[in-house]
Amino acid sequence: MNFPSKLIEEAVQEISRLPGIGKKTALRLALHLLKQPEMVTESLTQAMTKLRTETRFCKLCHNISDDDICPICKGVHRDKGLICVVEDIPDVLAIENTSQYNGLYHVLGGVISPIQGVGPEELKIDSLLQRIDQPSTEGQVQEVILALPSTMEGDTTSFFISRKLKERGIKVSTIARGIPIGGELEYTDEVTLGRSILTRVNYSTD
Repeated sequence: MNFPSKLIEEAVQEISRLPGIGKKTALRLALHLLKQPEMVTESLTQAMTKLRTETRFCKLCHNISDDDICPICKGVHRDKGLICVVEDIPDVLAIENTSQYNGLYHVLGGVISPIQGVGPEELKIDSLLQRIDQPSTEGQVQEVILALPSTMEGDTTSFFISRKLKERGIKVSTIARGIPIGGELEYTDEVTLGRSILTRVNYSTD
């Protein structure tokens, strides 16, 4: 692709690094921004800079947060005895959009994948067990829902975590398999995802 300007080329190169954006789309976005008032591009730049430098992660569940503890963990109407374990942050957003779940979350930051060199120690599994072993003033966790991908890696992770939790006498359930095999939660429609949460089943390692 030939560019009339080195500055345009550099902008396209950076924008096209974003997932799902090719060079043509990046060019359209760059030209669109070029036509906007300077204030618009400055606001975008400031927002992206703040996103990178000021975003925190909740000390309890590891979800994105503006503070040390995220609004979900601090929510007074949340069921503190229920934790939904997910692979990553987009899964939290997907489940929240169903409006069918009122418990807490725990973001692992990935799934166990020996091929990619990701073991249990690379994930936020220890902090999940700490939440179980050290009850808050609001009570003990009663149930953990495993809402992980329907993949070999997701199943391996679910199996590993369920064994650890059942050693502690915690009820373990998994979302119903309305989620397609090999599918990702963030791409599942809200109705299917909501029903999967409501019709969750006990997780068995037998």
